[in-house]
Amino acid sequence: MKKFLLLVLALVFIASSAFAWEPAKNVTVIVAYKAGSGTDNTARVLSKFANETIGKTIVIQNLEGGSGSIGWTALSQARPDGCTLGFVNLPTLCSNIVEQLGDYKIDDFVPICNHVNETAIVLVSKSSQFNTLEELIKFAKENPGRLKASTNGMKASNHIGAELLAKSAGFNYMAIPYGGTADQLLALRQGEVDFSVAKEADIAAMLSEVKVLGVFAESRMSSFPDAPTLGELGLYNKWYGSARAIVAPKGTPSDVIAFYEAAFKKAMESPEYIEAAKKAGVTTLYMNSEDTAKLINQQYQFCTDEVAKLWE
Repeated sequence: MKKFLLLVLALVFIASSAFAWEPAKNVTVIVAYKAGSGTDNTARVLSKFANETIGKTIVIQNLEGGSGSIGWTALSQARPDGCTLGFVNLPTLCSNIVEQLGDYKIDDFVPICNHVNETAIVLVSKSSQFNTLEELIKFAKENPGRLKASTNGMKASNHIGAELLAKSAGFNYMAIPYGGTADQLLALRQGEVDFSVAKEADIAAMLSEVKVLGVFAESRMSSFPDAPTLGELGLYNKWYGSARAIVAPKGTPSDVIAFYEAAFKKAMESPEYIEAAKKAGVTTLYMNSEDTAKLINQQYQFCTDEVAKLWE
């Protein structure tokens, strides 16, 4: 009898393993920004290692435009079969929904996991006349509205950061939206604008071309030890930055979500990925599906309660 029960259990295990969900073809991952953007760069760092844990090739599809709305609209309308996933940027996704910039809602996406959590930084071009944040603020106050800042889109994450800085420092400036972070930072380096707010991974390949004047952190960042926190200068004293999470379209089955949740976690925990992420300036922060859902809801509340007031 004991041998019979063991045989039955073994057959059940084999059957359940045989029918466990896994992708039958390559997986499309939508990035709502152009190739070379911060989101695109971090997605490609992860995909190189997730290919192995997923067992299929990840194909990055860049659908830029509308501060992310074009890509996220396509993602929300994709078939929920596990073959199309996407990165969503926070708080930009939530800001877009609050501002009704896209034809989608929070519950049109099923969270899989969070990938990165990056602190916002204030930067200028290497040739800028400003060497400190105090100098930039002093000039802005003495020349109201003269300073120009490039952003990654109207009321997108980096525009929100610039507005938090300006409001807390008490100066006016002109915000110029570009198609995404890559174009925003190109404009900064070419001298079209005076300053920008971005994230560390966004500037990993251009550190010799920019100067970091301040960080939206509660303590100084080890990567930019000479850059003061805004709180040190009596400005915005909370952490602010951007998270990038991986989601699936609404209706994607729970076993599919569980498969990807485990596969991405395994990829992010591999020593090879950790080393590659470090070199690329990617600040990895894995969160499971449940915690990522909480993060998205928290960011939606932030956009509803705090961000909306910035433009009142």
